[in-house]
Amino acid sequence: MLMRTDPFREFDRLTQNLLGQAARPVTMPIDAFRDDHEFVVSFDLPGVDADSIDLEVERNVLTVRASRPPLQNAEGREIVLNERPAGAFSRQLFLGDTLDADRIDAAYADGVLTLRIPIAEQAKPRKISIHATDRQQAISR
Repeated sequence: MLMRTDPFREFDRLTQNLLGQAARPVTMPIDAFRDDHEFVVSFDLPGVDADSIDLEVERNVLTVRASRPPLQNAEGREIVLNERPAGAFSRQLFLGDTLDADRIDAAYADGVLTLRIPIAEQAKPRKISIHATDRQQAISR
């Protein structure tokens, strides 16, 4: 069996135990893809209560904030391993002009926050009709 060691993980764990905080920033992994006429973004937020999630759009910047409570060391309980990050964390996405930030749909289920952002009408492909006359050709939209 091949075992991979990470000396920095042990250093981070030791620092967290001594200082009471994570030594590395908390990550919020995402998947994103375009599906027909919408852009879909999924954030992994396991163990996060839906009430602690905050979404905000300012200009073209979408900010997702969430928090996860720390593992409590109750009487008679010995914490053996504590790798899941706790506390407040956030992630920002820059939305292009091609997305309709006014119609974002958000759903949270099974620890995954899924945002569906429609593609703006002006960014969708469209046909341009061509009208021909005897002397000149006029192109209209």
